[in-house]
Amino acid sequence: MKKNFLVVDDQKEIVEVIKAYLEKEGYNVYTAYNGKQTFDIYENENIDFLILDLMLPDIKGEEILQKIRKTSQVPTIMLTAKSMEQDRINGLDIGADDYIVKPFSPKELLARIRAIFRRIEKNNVKNDILTIGDLDINFESREVTKSNNVIDLTKTEFDLLKLFVENTQKVFTRDELIVKVFGYDYEGYDRTIDAHVKNLRHKIEDKNNKYIKTVYGVGYKFLE
Repeated sequence: MKKNFLVVDDQKEIVEVIKAYLEKEGYNVYTAYNGKQTFDIYENENIDFLILDLMLPDIKGEEILQKIRKTSQVPTIMLTAKSMEQDRINGLDIGADDYIVKPFSPKELLARIRAIFRRIEKNNVKNDILTIGDLDINFESREVTKSNNVIDLTKTEFDLLKLFVENTQKVFTRDELIVKVFGYDYEGYDRTIDAHVKNLRHKIEDKNNKYIKTVYGVGYKFLE
């Protein structure tokens, strides 16, 4: 069954470009240009994925997502001209699955959509064990083994690993990792996250298996 997308942006040319790319991938696409249209479509159609601009003429995208999140966890990518790091953090904190700044590449948008769907599929697998390289990760028991040997991870290290493997190839800034792992109210030193990543690397990596890559000047990403 085809998945239904809802693309929301007040710029018609952007909507048409995204729609064309999504339809080429085999998706059904609904379009909206303001908040009222968004709610009308969302409440009357079975929407599987939401691409939402933040700067709409009548209702802010953040307000739309906050209302939707009260009843639904529909996968959502925020699309916006707001490029400040704090804007990205706020968007992720209120429930967005990803955040893309204009101007953007439609091919990158499709790649991020596929990554989100992969993560959802992994979460829905009845066998709650994920194997990556020489690692076996049991999300239910929060146990990690490397070449059949149990690795003793702290809560923070496991939470980091879980976040990384559910978002392979996504580059996380330090602030994003702090929000996702420690919460928005964390007031500690941002470089603390570096120490946790270093400890996690030491426990899961060796000369033959490298999983976490440092993206200099930005943060970290997990390699598939």
